[in-house]
Amino acid sequence: MMTVQEKLTVKQLYTLSHTLAAPLLEAVDYPWEVLPKIGEFVRRLGESLPQEEYRCVDTDVWIAVSASIAPSVTIKGPCIIGPETEVRPGAFLRGNILVGSGCVIGNSTELKNVIIFDSVQVPHYNYVGDSVLGYKSHMGAGAITSNVKSDKSLVTVHGLEGNIETGLKKFGAMLGDFVEVGCNSVLNPGTVIGRESNIYPLSCVRGFVPSRSIFKTGGVIVEKHS
Repeated sequence: MMTVQEKLTVKQLYTLSHTLAAPLLEAVDYPWEVLPKIGEFVRRLGESLPQEEYRCVDTDVWIAVSASIAPSVTIKGPCIIGPETEVRPGAFLRGNILVGSGCVIGNSTELKNVIIFDSVQVPHYNYVGDSVLGYKSHMGAGAITSNVKSDKSLVTVHGLEGNIETGLKKFGAMLGDFVEVGCNSVLNPGTVIGRESNIYPLSCVRGFVPSRSIFKTGGVIVEKHS
């Protein structure tokens, strides 16, 4: 039987062939361990990207030639935006960001210190900070990550078999591959959601949601049936 701690690992949450951040994630056990390292990794990776595929448009900002960036978008480095990704009007990318291919970064969406795997959608009024979003995960309109506790203490990941101290003051959410987050939900600091799980709209999520689960109104978690 796999422990909760094992279910929280990079290996269990993500398919690393769908991100350029694979070397960074392969070097750690838990995905939140990469949060303090994203900025420097993106800077070094950007310098190695093929010039025929990526343009360096500003200091430490690399954008794939096939990406679509609205004129009103604000981007601060270090930042990489992958091929066929669309960044819509009013988006604010605050730095330490790696966005994969085929993604949608929506109107008025704000990103900060994140790894966004390929084919992720954060399409409408989202805030995603200090987080990792797995392959084909999706956040509904208005869904956000809350990345700092109200008392400013260090973030703990809460699991049924005990807690894991992260040593981090800023930690939003780790979304596994194919996670669906309903509209206007809040993912509290230290949230980890396993692969293929669904979060009901208007949810307030805290702690660990196992893979292939449904997080329902009132925090009830049920297993998905095939």
